[in-house]
Amino acid sequence: MWKRVVAGFGGAIALSALHKYVKRHFDEVPEFSEIGEQVIDKSLDAVNLQVKDHDKLYNATVAGDILTNGIYYALTPFKMSTLVGALGGWGAMALPKQLGLDNQPIAGTDKKKMITVGYYVFGAVIAAGIYKVLTLNERKRE
Repeated sequence: MWKRVVAGFGGAIALSALHKYVKRHFDEVPEFSEIGEQVIDKSLDAVNLQVKDHDKLYNATVAGDILTNGIYYALTPFKMSTLVGALGGWGAMALPKQLGLDNQPIAGTDKKKMITVGYYVFGAVIAAGIYKVLTLNERKRE
């Protein structure tokens, strides 16, 4: 099980790193942190709290993204990584709307939709690759 967890979180970190790179160097790209901030703000509003430090809010959203994506990748079949990634990207676009959030930051244009799905496919393929490397020794012993 630890190999699945390591692979899942490796894929999630790769997805986040790619997103940060693309966001820094290109225009009109998905803004995952805006969705995460909406989730945190909505959750804290329910208990009458606010986060005033934007850096802390941003860091919390990145940590939340890595945690949830890491768990998602770890629990899915690595042999179907492309499908898993595409479904994850679709879910990332559809779920916010279902939760009463604005999904425009990640699904507002066709370009953002394609990039969002691409990010999740990338993360899933990386997770599958890490898992394959971690299990290579087991296969050699058989």
